Amino acid sequence: MNRKTISTLLLLTFPFLLSFGQTHTPMSPDKALQLLKEGNQRFVAGQSIKPNQDINRIKEVAAGQYPFATIVGCSDSRVPNEIIFDQGVGDLFIVRTAGQVSTYASWGSIEFAEEVLGTKLIVVLGHTQCGAVNAAVKLPEVPGHIVTLINAIKPAVEKAKASEPHDLLDASIRENIRTQVESLRNLEPVLANRVREGSVQIIGALYHLETGEVEFLQD
Repeated sequence: MNRKTISTLLLLTFPFLLSFGQTHTPMSPDKALQLLKEGNQRFVAGQSIKPNQDINRIKEVAAGQYPFATIVGCSDSRVPNEIIFDQGVGDLFIVRTAGQVSTYASWGSIEFAEEVLGTKLIVVLGHTQCGAVNAAVKLPEVPGHIVTLINAIKPAVEKAKASEPHDLLDASIRENIRTQVESLRNLEPVLANRVREGSVQIIGALYHLETGEVEFLQD
């Protein structure tokens, strides 16, 4: 089944899924971004309030989920999304793979979050010292399917090399995030349409392992 066929099936299925959803007004991308920034500031300052993490919240979201943002992030165990953004159960829709490399299952998940659950902010979240990007820089011999991750990241590394950066790994990590943001913005037919109409924002961010700070990247 190719990408076009999957997208067509998603478009046909979404109205059916939505017919069973509860009425909900999605949070604006700007408000969602503000909440993420404020939460990360609390985390960095050691003042996390750990919202929406009690039994009442668990019972509330058992009836339905309405996350306010989608995080497309790396699988790295040192980047726990709800913790670094000081959020709780049902607040974030998270799609994670090594190097935040996206393919069909990831694309469908992101589209589902936007079309069905109503998340209007999508953050591609990389991090410093990313092992997947480092592998794409150094090109070691790797077993099994790990090579597919390296191959997906290599174009970003080559683009970063062209600028002759002082720190190739850092430049490659940032370029990988930018490349993935652009890929999602141009993902037809769902996300590209939403970006054109201005209802969805897709942005990049970099988590600093050394400090806990999330740096939101400029286009």
